[in-house]
Amino acid sequence: MKPSVEDEAIIERFADALWVERGLSRNTLMAYQTDLVKLASWLGVNCSRPLLSARRQDLLEYLAAQSLTGRKPRTTARLLSCLRQFYQHAMREGWITTDPSARIEAPRLGRPLPKSLTEQEVEALLAAPDPQDPEGYRDRVMLEVLYATGLRVSELVGLRQEQLSLTQGLVRVIGKGGKERLVPLGEEALAWLEKFFKGPRQGCLCINS
Repeated sequence: MKPSVEDEAIIERFADALWVERGLSRNTLMAYQTDLVKLASWLGVNCSRPLLSARRQDLLEYLAAQSLTGRKPRTTARLLSCLRQFYQHAMREGWITTDPSARIEAPRLGRPLPKSLTEQEVEALLAAPDPQDPEGYRDRVMLEVLYATGLRVSELVGLRQEQLSLTQGLVRVIGKGGKERLVPLGEEALAWLEKFFKGPRQGCLCINS
């Protein structure tokens, strides 16, 4: 079902206002118009109401219906942003007296997983410090330990010599809440650590040591 002539006119006026006030691109304006046309059609079929008569419950049901079609939370959040902007504009223009989107919460967006480094990127990172420089050597040791153990940076920079067992190839880590865990060290990290503790910089791996 197509939206009514009145709804189409309202959507067009909203898009024109966005272009004038915010200078949005043609593609963005078309995306907003498409979202509103779909909402208007859904309201006509399911609620027998035009856009400007939509209630909060109508919008909630529409967003839920969209989620059931497989929309991701980020896409639903973008759709809700479009609806909010439309109804806020309608309020400013005096087309409506109550904003039906005002108390609708956006879906929570999960944090993206961190990107893993490639083998080439890891090698480049490890090779970045200059081992001929004392601080560069320390940084290389820290990177080798970090790569071998997967410690948090905060755990690494506070690591002290007594937490390391070079004979067993283990490091005793004190994590959050005072919990301790034993983490194995790789051969490469062990080799760098042994040279490090035989040199002039002894005691700990702290950045300020």
